[in-house]
Amino acid sequence: MAVGQNFILDLTTVLGASAVGGYIANRLRQPVLLGYLASGLVVGPFGFRLLREVDQIKPFAEIGVAFLLFALGVEFSLAELKRVKNIALNGSLLQMGLTISLVALLSTLVGWVDTPSQGIFLGAVLSLSSTAVVLKTLTERGETNTVHGQVMLAILIAQDLALGLMLAILPTLKNPANIGLALLTALLKVLVFLTVAFVAGRWLVPQVMKRIAETENSELFLLTVIALCLGVAFITAQLGLSIEMGAFVAGLMISEIDYADQALAKVLPLRDTFASMFFASIGMLIDPNILIQNFGIILGLVVVVMIGKAAIVLPIVLKFGYSFKTAVIASLGLNQIGEFSFVLALVGRQQGLIAQEQYLLLLGTTAITLLFTPVCLRFSPVLANKIINIPFLASYLRQFRDTKDLSIPEGFRDYVVVAGYGRVGQVVVNILQNQGHKVLVIDSSEAAIKRLRTENIPYIFGDADSELVLEKAHLDKAKALAIALPDPASTRLLLKRALELAPDLDVVARSHQNKEIDILTQLGAKEVVQPEFEAALEIGSHLLGTLGERPSIIYSLMEGMRSNRYQNIRVQSGTLNPELDIALNVPELQQQWMALASDSPLVGMTLATADIRKVTGVTVMAIQKGDEILHYPSAKTVLQVGDRLLAVGEPDELAAFQVLIQNQETIKEN
Repeated sequence: MAVGQNFILDLTTVLGASAVGGYIANRLRQPVLLGYLASGLVVGPFGFRLLREVDQIKPFAEIGVAFLLFALGVEFSLAELKRVKNIALNGSLLQMGLTISLVALLSTLVGWVDTPSQGIFLGAVLSLSSTAVVLKTLTERGETNTVHGQVMLAILIAQDLALGLMLAILPTLKNPANIGLALLTALLKVLVFLTVAFVAGRWLVPQVMKRIAETENSELFLLTVIALCLGVAFITAQLGLSIEMGAFVAGLMISEIDYADQALAKVLPLRDTFASMFFASIGMLIDPNILIQNFGIILGLVVVVMIGKAAIVLPIVLKFGYSFKTAVIASLGLNQIGEFSFVLALVGRQQGLIAQEQYLLLLGTTAITLLFTPVCLRFSPVLANKIINIPFLASYLRQFRDTKDLSIPEGFRDYVVVAGYGRVGQVVVNILQNQGHKVLVIDSSEAAIKRLRTENIPYIFGDADSELVLEKAHLDKAKALAIALPDPASTRLLLKRALELAPDLDVVARSHQNKEIDILTQLGAKEVVQPEFEAALEIGSHLLGTLGERPSIIYSLMEGMRSNRYQNIRVQSGTLNPELDIALNVPELQQQWMALASDSPLVGMTLATADIRKVTGVTVMAIQKGDEILHYPSAKTVLQVGDRLLAVGEPDELAAFQVLIQNQETIKEN
């Protein structure tokens, strides 16, 4: 009984600490992942010692990783896997091969290892990146279906496949004569497993899931999904391969059947619960004393590892035809040491390939690189844009951000540009074409472009937020722009750049989160659509009609909610703070408060009359009038002496706005 009570206490401690840590991180506008890591440090053996061993929650942590990869497999269909197969296979081999070779060479030369075998082992440890941390961060940011998200996940999945081979080869590093046999055995295991998995996924699993679904018993369906996920993961673990590989393949088995969405919905709560334990378990490995005593060494290792891995990944992604921006984001997203490097490091320590002191330094370095991953992914688009705009690099980098292909008829005009040809984009295009309207689609997916060619729809192949791509789209000849991109950052950047090229363009954008509605509207979108709210409005409309309300009343009510940015139905989380919202959610833009002097030409004008965005490119996000702050002000707001305006834009646009509010001739000319 005492053992059972201790088990429940350990479980409660980890989950409770993760909930508190996640809440604090969320309130600080940080990824909850950082809160989970911090909670593990606090309750672990190097914190308050509420849990003395990581092994106490290790089984739950492994289940969390299995559910993470299973959910990824369900969402990451075979069609999508084929789309990135080149970089998944060849690119990951290049990345791991170069990392192992360079680390082995450099560590041997500087004397950090005694033998080449130890150098190869160290290279293998550093070659892996974190599938769990990157996937969690991409999921939180809504970027799993973006080009850079797919590239990163493809490489990570290949690394997980390679982990089994590494574990098989590791014991032979002390006796290189047996390495060929070990590698052949591991490859044979992988081949046999994938063959059996393919057969089961094609003929057995769909039939089983169909029979279970026909019972209409949700509990039975959930149990079957869990058994499939953990069962396949267990098989790969017994074969000496990684549980991640098994869980991912299990997800792929049901990704193409009719019940995939239902299975995913059932697993998501379990995934998030157990994944929090996994990240807490990583936090428990961080020893503050080791970090403090070896701060300089670990800091140097972190810098070398993160810069070195990014420098290896960047040219590889470029080599496979992706844009410079995609390459920068992918390189900074994969520059950490993976959580399963812990597994390799532990086996290496047992094999005598790494000393205890080196092992502890490696643990500290790995944990810190994992902490930096969400930050790197958040600011990588900003860094990519700044590098692209460096004068002496711009001409060279142009080749990596230009359009790859385009198909636009001669004399094409009065069309609607649709950015993104996913599920939403395809529906929009179908609606427009069915009514006889011309469309031009922008997408960076090879699979999407193939469909567009087949359907004879005009397209541009490239990143929709690229200035060069937008120039090719000739927005001045378009009637409207519909933004249906899966990436929130690209949506904001595309909106701003499109209105710079065509200030009067009618833009409708899809919002991924509630907090983006005001930002996108203020940046110039004529209409911002939030899918969940739209579904609620349609359900409400139907119910009101059923209850006998007149159609005109229903229409007026729904349009009123839309025109008011859904304010009547959305719940505000805390106090509105545009300054903080911009800093955290639109890091690619700068912001500055500017005061209106008594002789400013803007005094007495409304925001609509001043047309500040069209004249200078900046957007006014807030206006302070005395002690009152108007957040996301409307176009009818009148500017008065003493008002302070929060302007957001590029540095040159902010400078132009400064000139505008001080120079009367400038406003008269416009």
